[in-house]
Amino acid sequence: MAQVLVNFRMDEDLKKSMEYTCHSLGMNMTTAFTIFAKKMSREQRIPFEISVDPFYSDRNMAAIDEAAMQIERGQVIVKTMEELENMANE
Repeated sequence: MAQVLVNFRMDEDLKKSMEYTCHSLGMNMTTAFTIFAKKMSREQRIPFEISVDPFYSDRNMAAIDEAAMQIERGQVIVKTMEELENMANE
């Protein structure tokens, strides 16, 4: 079967991480991509679940940024678990 060259771009850190993982599995990136392409072609789908991690939603990231700013400004109240439970029961 004739071979063709496929080129695409990816983040440098992602490439290094993938190379490390492939090496740990005893293969190179070409082999990993070939396995992916064969499985995708055979199953006619992406062979793993793709979803959005709700942790990284705009709303959640804004809340995390706000909390970090409050910590930096010293606007933090510390409560024990018992104190929080008492507040919830009031």
